[in-house]
Parts: sequence; structure tokens; C-alpha cells
Amino acid sequence: MMDDTPRWTLPLLAAGQAQKEMTHNEALSLLDLIVHPCVEAVGPNAPPPSPLTGQAWIVGDQPVGDWTGRAGMLAGWTEGGWRFLVPRIGLTVWSRADDCRCDWDGSQWRLGRIVGRSLIIEGKKVVGAQRPAIAQPAGGQVVDSEARLVLNAVISALRDHGLVASG
Repeated sequence: MMDDTPRWTLPLLAAGQAQKEMTHNEALSLLDLIVHPCVEAVGPNAPPPSPLTGQAWIVGDQPVGDWTGRAGMLAGWTEGGWRFLVPRIGLTVWSRADDCRCDWDGSQWRLGRIVGRSLIIEGKKVVGAQRPAIAQPAGGQVVDSEARLVLNAVISALRDHGLVASG
């Protein structure tokens, strides 16, 4: 029989276990940290001097003090002290300090990155996959310099936004 759950390593109760409330409470503390997580900041290496119960952080790459050996983990302060969770691919937290989300991609935390296949606003697809390059206007029998400037500006804006590949 397993001692922990396979994904988040939450402690499981054993048949005939004494003091089951301790195992149960530990599992609830870890669930409180991971369900709809919100962190105070991403990447500090030192624990804060006076954390409040329920606050959490994503530990930086060079942790010290109580966080030593916990790089990249989700650290939460509880009445019983620090609790740590190893992130799993797809974990998303909200960073209060950065006012954006942060995702674990399996090897590092990605702050503020949004990955998707399209952007839909009010039911209308406004951004999709990048299109092929558009050739710059050139030549022709009649050169309209103002029209060419406008076309170049539109093409440049589309390229700057990554919607059209550079030619």
C-alpha cells in the first residue's frame, strides 16, 4: 500500500493507524497550499522574517535558511511551520508581487507567460497562428509613396506582434 498520494505526495491514512488526525491535518495543510494557489512572490531565496499563516512563496534557485534544499518548491507557512510541495507540470499560481500568473513547465517557473492556440474575445477569434511572411511592396508602374508607407507600417506592426513571419 502507498504511504502518499502519487501526484502531490499527500500523506494517506493507514489501517489501524494511531493519531490519524495528525496525518489527516498534514494532508489538509498541503491541500490548502495547492488548491487555487496564490503566492506572495516568485523567486526569493530567503524565507520572510515574519510570515503570516496561509502565505506562500515560490522558492528561488539559491535558497537559504529554512528553505535550504527546496529550490523551485512552493513554500507555505502554517501554524506548524513551513510546508513544501514539489511542483508538477501544469501547476499555475498567482503572484501577488507581479500581478500575474506563473506556471511550472517541468523544469522552471515561467512568470507572465500565456500559452494558447488562439485568442478569443467576446466569441470572436482575434489572434491565431502566425501566418507566412508578406513581401514588402516594391516596384509597380505608379508609386504611391503614402500608400507604400502605410502598407509598410501595417506589415511591420504585424511582424512586431508575431502575427506574420519576417520575410
